[in-house]
Amino acid sequence: MVQKMVNNDASRAERLQIMLSGDELMVLDNFRFRNRMPSRAAAIRELLKRGLAAEGFEAAAFGTKSEEFGVTGRTPTGRGK
Repeated sequence: MVQKMVNNDASRAERLQIMLSGDELMVLDNFRFRNRMPSRAAAIRELLKRGLAAEGFEAAAFGTKSEEFGVTGRTPTGRGK
């Protein structure tokens, strides 16, 4: 009997590259190890899933730059809905 893979890596054809500071990487690795995640990629997918399911965030203000968003520290001010 052939089992179907729940998370078929073959379906992940897109690559997403991000840059993290040393502190941000340490926070990610702490989350990964605390939750016994098998890889950084798995930890990031889990965090994305949780973040996308969360509510209560305002949209980013117009003109906000990518470098203003980080894993640690202050979140940029949002704009009204």
